Amino acid sequence: MVVHRDADNAGIEARRKEVREAIERVGFVNACVPVIPIRMTEAWLLLDEGAIRHVAGNPRGRIDLGLPKVHEVESLADPKAYLRQCILKAAQVTGRRRESVAKRFPQHRRQLLDRLDCDGEVARLSGWLSLLDSIDEAVAGLCG
Repeated sequence: MVVHRDADNAGIEARRKEVREAIERVGFVNACVPVIPIRMTEAWLLLDEGAIRHVAGNPRGRIDLGLPKVHEVESLADPKAYLRQCILKAAQVTGRRRESVAKRFPQHRRQLLDRLDCDGEVARLSGWLSLLDSIDEAVAGLCG
């Protein structure tokens, strides 16, 4: 079982404890993989400019998206809003077309998650490394 919970201001360990306690109450102790990004999962998606341009429908766009550096991404106050703005900027559309792109944010986010390069820049983030550790722990618990 994979349980997603953003760390937000509580921190990774507090959220991990919260997830483990909830899982213990329902009896899935060894089969749980907590997914706890430092901020929001959307922070991970800000690391692939090409993918953002692709889902925005403008893969050859050249406008500067103002994407954060790898070491900055987990400290953004609102990565979801930041990602939404980057997608709109990358689309380079106005009026009704801009509204249409904005309405498709959930689909764009899903597409970006599908395209996430697990060996790319995300592999340098503490939240991602914590996820991998959690997966290893869950597998070890299942295998004995």
